[in-house]
Amino acid sequence: MKKVTGIGGIFFKSKDPKAMNEWYRTHLGIEMSPWGAKFEWRDAGNPEIKGSTAWRIFDNGTDYFEPSDRDFMVNYRVQDMEAMVAQLRSAGVTILDEIVVSDFGKFVHILDAEGNKLQLCEPIG
Repeated sequence: MKKVTGIGGIFFKSKDPKAMNEWYRTHLGIEMSPWGAKFEWRDAGNPEIKGSTAWRIFDNGTDYFEPSDRDFMVNYRVQDMEAMVAQLRSAGVTILDEIVVSDFGKFVHILDAEGNKLQLCEPIG
C-alpha cells in the first residue's frame, strides 16, 4: 500500500495576506518570499536526505482551494505518485486533476471524505 511520507506544505487563506505575512515575520520570525516560506529539514533515518515544507498565505479571493470551501489546504509528500493515484482512484477517491510534473516534483489534487482539497506531491530527488 502506498502512503503519505510527510507534510510537504500548509496553505491557508487570509483577508490581508500582506499584513499576515508581516505578523508572522515580526512575531514568529518566519521570513517570507513572494510565494511564502520554506522550512528545510533532514530525514531522521537518513540525514543525507534533505527535504522542505512549504508554508503560504493566500488571499481570501483565491480559487486555488476550489472545489473545497475550506480556508486551508495541506500538501502531503508521497512516493510513487502514479501508483498512489491509481490506488486512490480504485478506492473511489475523487481525483481533481491529472498529475502535473514541474521542476519541484509531481503534483495532483484530491478530495478527502469531507470535501477538503488536498495536494499530493512527489518531490524531485
